[in-house]
Amino acid sequence: MTDWLSQQNLTLIGMISSVVAGLGTGLGAIPVFFTRKISDKTINAMLGFAAGVMLAATSFSLVTPAIEKSGGGLMGVVNILVGIVLGGLFLDYIDKAIPHFHTVAGMEGKQKNWNRIWLFIIAITIHNFPEGLAVGAGFGDFDYANGLALTIGIGIQNIPEGLAVAMALATQENYPLGKAFFISLLTGLVEPVGALIGLGLTQLARPILPITLAFAAGAMLFVISDEMIPETHRRGQHRIATYGVLVGFAVMVILDTLI
Repeated sequence: MTDWLSQQNLTLIGMISSVVAGLGTGLGAIPVFFTRKISDKTINAMLGFAAGVMLAATSFSLVTPAIEKSGGGLMGVVNILVGIVLGGLFLDYIDKAIPHFHTVAGMEGKQKNWNRIWLFIIAITIHNFPEGLAVGAGFGDFDYANGLALTIGIGIQNIPEGLAVAMALATQENYPLGKAFFISLLTGLVEPVGALIGLGLTQLARPILPITLAFAAGAMLFVISDEMIPETHRRGQHRIATYGVLVGFAVMVILDTLI
């Protein structure tokens, strides 16, 4: 598979991969057409699984390649740490600067108005952008195996996220099923924007590839800690979410090893 990919246009492969990964939210939203009754325990397990996949992808598909491509040594370590911190600070700044609702939580009991859906989309855009950036940067330096592993991992973790978003809109906000599905699908399709930026940075300035990878890692770590883990604890049933994290982490390790 990677041999075939290496013969294709890097930018085209990176963009297609980010679209495929983004479509995971739409795939996850499909069950909303068949049921509105999914237990908090199930949602927590799936979100925990998604967090575990993201955590492993961050560690083995972003941080590890960043260390390898930096050449090691003290300067390499500094570059990686700077990238991680900048990625976290960037997401923190965006999170504070743009008013929004958290991805799933904090929706109940608020006054209904037309701005809510846009605030909702903005929130999801903020938290899906670094995933697209990670896919784009993952293909940097023509590392097709790493980019493919990130694509599959992020696509998998987008599935429970898409389900949670669609269910929240359909059950809590009484959105029509088609509209809930479409919005959930749309949230994942912001990822090609991040991928294009990641690809552009790594191709225009190859020496900053380690920092770009580390930046994406820091941004994803921020999302995991600030959004995904707290969301699994909000409903209770957090022990099943913890096991979900472990399973998701293990699955991503397997994918990263075999690809």
